[in-house]
Amino acid sequence: ALWLGGMTHSGGELAGRLAALAAWREALLAGGLPRSSAAWPEAELQQAVREVFGRLRLPGYCAAQPELADTVLQGLLFHLDLIVDYRDRGDTEAAAQARAVDSFAADWAERCGEIDELVGAFGDLGDLLKNTRWDALRGLLRSTEWREVMRIRALIERLPELARILRALGRARPTDEVSESSQALQAVVEQAEVQRSESRRVRVPDLPGETRGVQRSGRIARMLPAEAMLLGHPRLRLVWHARRAERTLLAYEDDDHLQEDCLRPAAVLRPSQRPAPERRLERGPMLVCVDTSGSMQGGAEAVAKAVVLEAVRCAHAQRRACRVYAFGGPDEVVEMELGVDAEGVGRLARFLGQGFGGGTDICGPLERAIARLDEAGWALADLLIASDGEFGATPALAARVEAARRERGLRVQGILIGDRETIGLLELADDIHWVRDWRRYGGDAGKAGDAEADGRRGDGAGANASTLAAGGGSPVHSSHLTADYFPGALRTLGNRAATVTPEAAAAAIRAGRHRGESP
Repeated sequence: ALWLGGMTHSGGELAGRLAALAAWREALLAGGLPRSSAAWPEAELQQAVREVFGRLRLPGYCAAQPELADTVLQGLLFHLDLIVDYRDRGDTEAAAQARAVDSFAADWAERCGEIDELVGAFGDLGDLLKNTRWDALRGLLRSTEWREVMRIRALIERLPELARILRALGRARPTDEVSESSQALQAVVEQAEVQRSESRRVRVPDLPGETRGVQRSGRIARMLPAEAMLLGHPRLRLVWHARRAERTLLAYEDDDHLQEDCLRPAAVLRPSQRPAPERRLERGPMLVCVDTSGSMQGGAEAVAKAVVLEAVRCAHAQRRACRVYAFGGPDEVVEMELGVDAEGVGRLARFLGQGFGGGTDICGPLERAIARLDEAGWALADLLIASDGEFGATPALAARVEAARRERGLRVQGILIGDRETIGLLELADDIHWVRDWRRYGGDAGKAGDAEADGRRGDGAGANASTLAAGGGSPVHSSHLTADYFPGALRTLGNRAATVTPEAAAAAIRAGRHRGESP
């Protein structure tokens, strides 16, 4: 990229100039400046050029960016090559050199400001600066659409929970955290204690049963006949009584055994099922459905745009696939795969700069997103719905989403940009994250015309002006109003089991039966 400008440049000798260009390029790619060289630029110019590079922090921008480093050196060659023209117009050598260096500094001061804006909006620029036309990029950064991008970027800083929600989407990488929603079971063998029946024979001495021999005892019933003969002698009778008292009479030794059954504790290994502590998965592909209906005008529109911009930022920084579905009324679905390149930034700026309007139909974008799961690159994707919840999914679509959860492991996250969870959002989302103070993010929320428009839309702005003025929070205490006050409206398993068909209800009315009565 530098060979033509290096060959035709008017300053210095050819061989030294080409070697100096290679040294400058290598040093800029490493994030620094080369050592001083008398070959190029000339000694009187080199210090001024180094000061400009240091003041604008150009080595930091060019680090590991070959295309940008080449563009910077091409600009330096171009401006320093004009020194001859400035001298021809009457400038002195010093004035011509100062003029060329100042022109280079002014040119790249503006470009560095543009790079700073891009870095602030997208973080790491990646390949954005490769083969970029600076005139087209400068036109984009000066457009009203880009001003909207920067306003939304400032809004993201006040909504840090968006980055956490988007990071958790996808199932490509396990984390160190345990998934609370995991229902997997694993077979384990654990030690347990059981009562086992045990039989044993217990020897019972002196129990009539089996004669084993002769022993000394005090038992009269089992004494030998020889001992009984002592009782008939008038003097030996006293000997018998003495031996009986001392329990030294000769007697038969008897015993027997009894069968005894008892329960004793014993340790055993028993298999059981227990919840498996699966790790939570995150950082996979993202499918983002953004509500662009008329009810989203104002602060809700700004938050929805912030979701899209943060999704692009996360996808670019973490090298993840991201597809956005902007939906309105029936057949109003715009599918975009936004990337951080010249075309992707332009599409993003146009999307964020346009206004929302129309009706609301969630079925179209959900059908496209679920169909995307059949592709290999999107099999581990999760779905995010950013809306005010003013929509309703058909029973067939809700069943299809539930089947994708069960069979493919799909997770659906909802960002509620409104005052209450609606039936449509409750039936589709696993978790709902409420942006309570969404009203304060509207750019013209304080104007009277907008207040009247909000009153016509019925969002409570007119009736709760004091609440909104105090901080822009929601005028309701909780978003769970639908689940709390209308629990029977949700298509849960219990509600479905308790619901009869219209034909069965009509037959029961004609027959005069009441609830709970069998036909």
